[in-house]
Amino acid sequence: MSTSKTRAHSRRQFLRLLAASPLLPQLDLPAGWMIRAQAAQDSELITLAKDAINVFDFEAVARRNLPPAHWGYMASGSDDDATIAANREGFTRYQLRMRRLIDVSRLDTSIQLLGAKLDSPILLCPVGGQRMFHRDGEMAVARAARAKKHLQVLSTVGNASIEEVSKERGEPVWFQLYQRNDWDLTRQMLKRAEAAGCPALVFTIDLLGGRNPETYQRLMRRDTRQCGTCHDPAPLLDNRRRPMLADLIPPATPSPEVGTPTWDYVKRLKDTIGMKLLLKGIVTREDAELAVKHGVDGLFVSNHGGRAENSLRSTIECVPEVVAGVAGRVPVIVDSGFRRGTDIFKALALGATAVGVGRPYVWGLSAFGQEGVETVLEILQRELQLVMRQAGTTTIKQILRAHVVERRA
Repeated sequence: MSTSKTRAHSRRQFLRLLAASPLLPQLDLPAGWMIRAQAAQDSELITLAKDAINVFDFEAVARRNLPPAHWGYMASGSDDDATIAANREGFTRYQLRMRRLIDVSRLDTSIQLLGAKLDSPILLCPVGGQRMFHRDGEMAVARAARAKKHLQVLSTVGNASIEEVSKERGEPVWFQLYQRNDWDLTRQMLKRAEAAGCPALVFTIDLLGGRNPETYQRLMRRDTRQCGTCHDPAPLLDNRRRPMLADLIPPATPSPEVGTPTWDYVKRLKDTIGMKLLLKGIVTREDAELAVKHGVDGLFVSNHGGRAENSLRSTIECVPEVVAGVAGRVPVIVDSGFRRGTDIFKALALGATAVGVGRPYVWGLSAFGQEGVETVLEILQRELQLVMRQAGTTTIKQILRAHVVERRA
């Protein structure tokens, strides 16, 4: 390649890298640079969901489609977003041990989770306010989950109700809880989810200490739109309407909480509901042991995709000690940073029962709606099946700790 062509190629590569960087809106670059960088990136964007080679192909399309504040809400981590990067880097700590000459012509990716058989160990994590990303929001995701037969967990701050999403899914979904400051309000949500047939409650505990989403705050400042210009005013009022909260009836006699939830709160939940109870946000052996002691039915190893504490510790690295803490007594689900079939395989090999994804399916939703979500799930399932064949594992139960080794420094 000639020197001039090499320089041109390098320049295009640099511009594409710049355009894809979350730091681009924060850089004080001349308008011409911004335009050229975006043009370089747009030339590489897929135009159809079926053209995606991996889930990352949806990310750039989602970023182009979304207003800055909406993108920032989804993409932001905590502080400098370092734990988002750590979640991805954590997978490089583990190498795969592949086995040969095993008949892998037939695969079974089904698992048993809390008494239910699932066709795949990949589930859709709760993500709030999905109408920020597509006008059909949680309803499109529910249709995709139904088509591809994946478990879906609905967020407390979703833009659709538990009844609507369960109907679209074709069966009751799981419900994720952000507790209210008044127990009566929390109890109303619990009973509503239970009445809708919800089999499991996922209590998120990794944000109880608060968070610092700097990227979101910066991108909000750059978003000069008036909310009413893009949010449908009727019948949903606007994108921020949250039925599970908006429909709560204030109690005649308030019962405010004292302090933030502790293990006593977990007991109160257990005593109130007939649903299975899972805690989302466990990252240590000590807390895993305490959770089992307090009667929980399952755990999510999670740092909220890097949105909670800025610990610089990936969830994949937390899996072994949490698995040791539960000692096979309850299922362990892990999320945060999963983007590849090999990521999922490593988690299963380390002892996880199932794996949750969040941002990847939201990228798909933002890019192409229901079809995008379906394609993301297809890609992850296909990649998981590929690595299962390469490792000589024809069922999920055959994926063992012996299939991974820690990378030597």
